Amino acid sequence: MAGSIKSFEEYQAETDATAIYDRSDVIRELSYLSLGLNGEAGEVADKVKKVIRDDGGNLSAEHKDALAKELGDVLWYLTQLSRAIGTSLEAVAVMNIKKLAERKKGNTLRGSGDDR
Repeated sequence: MAGSIKSFEEYQAETDATAIYDRSDVIRELSYLSLGLNGEAGEVADKVKKVIRDDGGNLSAEHKDALAKELGDVLWYLTQLSRAIGTSLEAVAVMNIKKLAERKKGNTLRGSGDDR
C-alpha cells in the first residue's frame, strides 16, 4: 500500500490485510464494526469541537492533518462494514450518488427520513 490507492476496490483489499477481529459470527462482526465506526466518527466530532473551543474555529494545517487521520479510520470501518454485508465500498458509493441524484431531481435533498 504505502502511498497511493487507485480505487475503492484496491483500498478494500488493503484494509482486509489489517482486519484483525472475529469474523465467525456476522452479528458480532457487524456490532464490532458499527461500534468502531461510531467511535471513530465521535473522534472526528471531538477534534472539530476542540477547534471551535480552543482555537476559535481556526482550522490549522495540524488540525486538518489530525482530522484526515481520523477520517481515514472512519473510512476503514466503513469499508469493513461494506465487506461484511457482502458489498463493495464502490457499490455503496455508486448507490449513494444515485440516491442523492434522485433526491435532487425530486427536490427532496432537504428534509428527514430514509426514503424521501
